[in-house]
Amino acid sequence: MSSFFVELWESVFQPGTTPALIIATHASFAALLISLLALIFLSGSIHFINLFVIAALLWASVTWFICELQKEKDKLKTNEELAEEDKDAEEKQPLIAASKEEKKEK
Repeated sequence: MSSFFVELWESVFQPGTTPALIIATHASFAALLISLLALIFLSGSIHFINLFVIAALLWASVTWFICELQKEKDKLKTNEELAEEDKDAEEKQPLIAASKEEKKEK
């Protein structure tokens, strides 16, 4: 359990999202909704119902954003993939120049 809090603390200093941060986000929203649900049953106030709906919609939008962020992160290429593409482009460069010279000669 303490390792989770260590990971959560370290995620503050890292760019992007980490699994510990996502778990903490979901746990916080779940605790908020449970406490609002308890307040709805105890007081029956329309204000707590409104807050419950707002919190549930916010949780849904944050979850959607995390999923979209993960999709875009999966599309990104790593540095190794980019370096490989650069090497391939450099290898093809002399071939392209040679074919252009052959066309000029004809």
